This record gives sequence, C-alpha cells and structure tokens, in this order.
Amino acid sequence: MVANVAEYCKTCDRCQKGNTSTGKRLINIIKIQEPSKPWEIVHMDWVTFLPPGGDRSCNACLVIVDQFSKTPINLPCHRDDTAMDTACLIWNRVISWNGIFTNIISDTDPKFNSDLWKNFHQLFGTKLSFYKASYTQTDGLAGGMIKTLEDVVRRICAYGLEFKECDGLTHDWCTLLPALELEYKESIHASPNQTHAILEKGWNPKIPQYSLRKDLVEIHPTAGSFIGMLEKAREHAIRCMEDSLAYGKDKGDKSHATPDLKVEDLVLVSTTNFNNIKGCKKLKDSFAGTFIINTLHEENEIEVELSEELSNKHPKIPVSLVKPYKSSDAEKFLL
Repeated sequence: MVANVAEYCKTCDRCQKGNTSTGKRLINIIKIQEPSKPWEIVHMDWVTFLPPGGDRSCNACLVIVDQFSKTPINLPCHRDDTAMDTACLIWNRVISWNGIFTNIISDTDPKFNSDLWKNFHQLFGTKLSFYKASYTQTDGLAGGMIKTLEDVVRRICAYGLEFKECDGLTHDWCTLLPALELEYKESIHASPNQTHAILEKGWNPKIPQYSLRKDLVEIHPTAGSFIGMLEKAREHAIRCMEDSLAYGKDKGDKSHATPDLKVEDLVLVSTTNFNNIKGCKKLKDSFAGTFIINTLHEENEIEVELSEELSNKHPKIPVSLVKPYKSSDAEKFLL
C-alpha cells in the first residue's frame, strides 16, 4: 500500500508540472582534449567586483589555468578593460613566457566573444572553445579548478584589506597574489602526486620562507616586516586553498547529477525562459510538457518535439532545464 501511494505521488502529472525542481541539476561532464605539454590548452575566467587594489586600482582579476599542470596565473586588471586591453595583458604576462596557446576554453564573456578577440586567435591558429553555464560543463578543471581559484582570490582579497606593515604600507590583494601563486605551485596535485611546478617546469621553485638565513644579527625593520608579511600571506594562502577546495567539492556534489536520458524518453522542460505561455505568470507551471527526445547532443543539449503552443521556441534544450517524466500506470490507479 505504501509503495503504491509513493508511486502514485511520483507519477502524478499535475505535481510533476507544477512543482519546482528541488533535486540536483542534470549535467554531463564533457571530457575535453588532453594536452601533451604545459600551456597548450588553457582555461580563462574573470573574478570581478573586487575592491580596488595596487597602484592602478585594479578591481578585477583574470584567472588563467594551464590544463596540463593545473598551474594558475592571476592577472589583476579592470572590469571595464576592452578585448584589446585583455589581449595585451595576456601577451605581456603569459604568452611572452609560455608561447601561443593551442586552445582557449572560456565562457561567452563579451571580451572573449568579440570579433577582435576571435580574429586575433584565428591569425595565430588558436582554437576558441566556449561554454555557457546553463548549457555545458567541461571537465573538472573548468567546472572545479577555475571556480576554486576564483574563490581563493576572493578570500585573499578579503584578507589583503586588513594587513599593514610597520611603516604603514597596506598590502592589498594585488600584493598578496604572488604569494598565492607560489604556494599553489608548491602544492601537490592529486592525480600524478606531483607539485604543479614539477608538472609545469620540471623543478620546484625556491621558496623565500625556506631560504631565510638565521645567522644574521641585525635585520632592518622594514625587511623584517616584509618577511613577516610573506609568511602570513603564505599561511593564509594555504588556508584559502584548503577551504576553497573543500567548499567547491561539496557544492559540486550537492548541485549536479549525471543525466540518464535516451532518445524517445519523455521529459518536462522548465518554463523559466518561457515568456509566451498564456495566463498569470505567477501561477504558471514550473515545467511544461511532456515532450519526446528526438536527439541527444554531446554539448549537454537535447532536441525535443515541441507542442504547437511552443513552436516558436528552439527545440534544443540544455539538460539542466529538463527533468525526466514519470508515466503513471493508468489501470493500476484507476478509481
């Protein structure tokens, strides 16, 4: 009896369409091409709305991550920088050291989607791979590493506003970012059990804190204060990385589920982006349907047969906006 009641509730057509989805979002983790060497494939994303920092009052940070070694480069910049400003920044700070990229994976930010940006990389033969948050999810690097690093940068920013030297000089987030990068390169990557620096360059950099001479009798007050700042920044960078990694993993496990969809399955489609449904918007169903899946696309999209009422909508729907429809046994629950 209890099982029948539970099945009836799960397969109720009215409930499936009217109730909002409270479970994990459906999303396929798309495997991207594996690079053969460092800085061949990179991921880019922005951390914006940061407090002004540095001599240029930077209020944003461009995060670039190497797919091979998982090594990040954090570039302080401005939120209103143009595509040309971004291209010059990457050329001066990254490409001049590591060469031209083979593939750049990013979201559809206007700078990355501009004609100038696209034409630049067409000239160099660099492939541009775009993803949308509601449509696709690349593998763990884009989905996890970039977001983790963004979270680390934000934590560093919050800390940077509080630290002052004995001379009164404030060390903001722009000053503390190098300590974060250096400590991150020294951290061990889980998969190959090697540090990021070894994977990127083949050797570990010499850390300032491990190279301090303890036989000096006199230390200049400003030099001592600077060394103290480096040590505090290093300790905080470690805490930020640990907290961000734990937070990112927990959030990803709670919010995403791999879809089990097949052609000819019945699905319901979220009405979040449907503005042409008749009636009061406040009372409209959370999901419309049912629809039959015609095609499964690798880019986390499905193609469905839409009803006449929704014929002006594009039949390609991201899997994050659908949920499987549970058909009820009409004879079993016939009253």
